[in-house]
Amino acid sequence: MKLSLIAPIGATFSLVLAMPAVAQDSGAVDWTGPYVGVSFGKTWQKKDGGEHLRFDTDADGSYDDVVRTTTGANAFSPGTCGGAARGPTPASGCDGDKNAIGWMGHVGYDKQFGSLVVGAVLEGGKAFIDDKVTEYSTTPAFYTMRRKIDWNANGRLRLGYTTPGGIMPYITGGVSYAQVQNYFRTSNTANSFTPVNAEEKAWGYNMGGGIEAKVSDHFSIGARYLWTRYNTGDYRVDVGAGSAPATNPFRITPSGGASINRGDKFETQSVMVTTSYRF
Repeated sequence: MKLSLIAPIGATFSLVLAMPAVAQDSGAVDWTGPYVGVSFGKTWQKKDGGEHLRFDTDADGSYDDVVRTTTGANAFSPGTCGGAARGPTPASGCDGDKNAIGWMGHVGYDKQFGSLVVGAVLEGGKAFIDDKVTEYSTTPAFYTMRRKIDWNANGRLRLGYTTPGGIMPYITGGVSYAQVQNYFRTSNTANSFTPVNAEEKAWGYNMGGGIEAKVSDHFSIGARYLWTRYNTGDYRVDVGAGSAPATNPFRITPSGGASINRGDKFETQSVMVTTSYRF
């Protein structure tokens, strides 16, 4: 996590812990009721330098095959990179994934039982990230798949413990949804490439925790961390003969063609500052 993110998030945590609730002047702090608000922060992905493209050469729907040359060698032996290729060989370099800011709007409801607070929240917004992976062939050529989130949403339950001063640490988790756009780029100009399901509707789940403080009867601020896994995998690129010769590795497969896929897991993490108006 970059220092540019640590500073504002750390300042928010310090503010949350240091600021007593104004609401306590008129009695005990009560979290019960509906609320709306926004959150803003950083979204990033795990390191995926070992990620590979996967191939289906026998048309059985399983991406567990090796594309081979006429000599039986692995046609993709030069390797991979966890980003976008700058050229047809690994020596050309590789541009990394994009981790960036994100924002969300939310609406929720909390119910307090003594010191325990139970609630539910719905949120939706935008995470400006993209995730890329490249495979290199012996041709030489590169094959890059890229995906980005158009928008995403979460439905989460929360369980918190509130102090008399109105500071509430909590754990949270639930379901996630994202509209995912996929892209393909290659330096191979011989074969034909047909994308399928370039726009995916990805469901998944999330878990995390945070801290929130009531700074008045109607306002609360906080910060939260959330880990999310989206189940992707419908996107594929079907490879055809094109103008490639009969000895082309994609043409000598058991099915006479191939499909390319990148796997079914898309994981993100986020740390966000939150603010809510409570009715």
